[in-house]
Amino acid sequence: MTNLLVHKFVKNYDDINNPAVRRNYGTLSSLVGIFCNIMLFLLKYVMGTLSGSISIISDAFNNLSDSAGCIVTLLGYKMASKPADKDHPFGHGRMEYLTALFIAALILIVAFELLKNSIEKIIHPEKLVFSAVVLVSLIVSILVKLWMSVFNGKLGRKIDSAVMLATSKDSRTDVIATSATCIAIVSALFTDLPLDGIMGIVVSAFIFKSGIDIVKDTVDNLLGRPADPEIIAAIKDIVDENEKIIGIHDLVIHNYGPGNMIGSCHAEVKSSEDFVEVHDMIDMVEREIHDKLNIMMTIHMDPIEMDNEHVNGLREMMRTIVKGIDQSLHIHDFRVVSGDTHTNLIFDIVVPYECSCTENDIRHIIDEKLGEMETAYYAVITFDREY
Repeated sequence: MTNLLVHKFVKNYDDINNPAVRRNYGTLSSLVGIFCNIMLFLLKYVMGTLSGSISIISDAFNNLSDSAGCIVTLLGYKMASKPADKDHPFGHGRMEYLTALFIAALILIVAFELLKNSIEKIIHPEKLVFSAVVLVSLIVSILVKLWMSVFNGKLGRKIDSAVMLATSKDSRTDVIATSATCIAIVSALFTDLPLDGIMGIVVSAFIFKSGIDIVKDTVDNLLGRPADPEIIAAIKDIVDENEKIIGIHDLVIHNYGPGNMIGSCHAEVKSSEDFVEVHDMIDMVEREIHDKLNIMMTIHMDPIEMDNEHVNGLREMMRTIVKGIDQSLHIHDFRVVSGDTHTNLIFDIVVPYECSCTENDIRHIIDEKLGEMETAYYAVITFDREY
């Protein structure tokens, strides 16, 4: 069903990095969501009124808020598809993240209202009347929401959309909420306890958890999270195909919205290579990364002296010292500057966040190791992090 809708309503559906195509995906998801949620709202509101169930009525308004969220999603995708302009040179792709944040806010508001109404229901209980018609309508709602969760989940994973994945998670939460309501309806046959209100509190906790998870994921994207390991591996594979590049480091990827990434890295090349040839090769690699991964890449060349046995020996010596401190540490940009009284060993050390050693600890150990040698070596260290 999902593929049928995509093929029918989304032109060029495989071009997922195209803002216009992403907007069409968003339009499809939003219109399907608006239609389904309004139908469910009408069904649940009527049944909740007939049965006197606050949890069913609350669930109905949850569907209505989902419809409003779909409208916001529709507008969000339209704004995210706008091209770059003078005030927004990197485009408007992050509008998708702001839209997901708005959806999370709606989810949290619904959770709070349900919690409040459920507590009131426990304090002032009303007898819940079992109704087979109501129960069947709720089961229909569960099936519809399950399909919507799968539908938006497939679309969200296909185009890497935080909004659609948030909508999918919201639908899963609705399934839990409605299932809890079903339990409360059936329990009316066996007990007069205010299980309706109790189940409402349990459901509100699930909804709160879902909203908080969406907020966390969205804020992480806005603050800047590490690049996808698959993207990092793909970039390294492209770079490593060129024999003139010894290795890369300081790889940074900036995410300006799905399909809109800008990156930079340093590529080590032999200092003996022809500068013009290496420059042309770097340009070619940048274009290949853009063509294959749609990432605007800037590569800085770092000349490395590889034909000097003395420098090579000192580099290996320093690698051994650094690895002896912590196996997760590694060095790059190694240079040697010799003087009359001492020799400077200049290099960068990449310190992973999980490393237990502080920068001062690392520097102190290296200085101690170098101080034990007959030659006066001094380490000039720049500490890096993995991005």
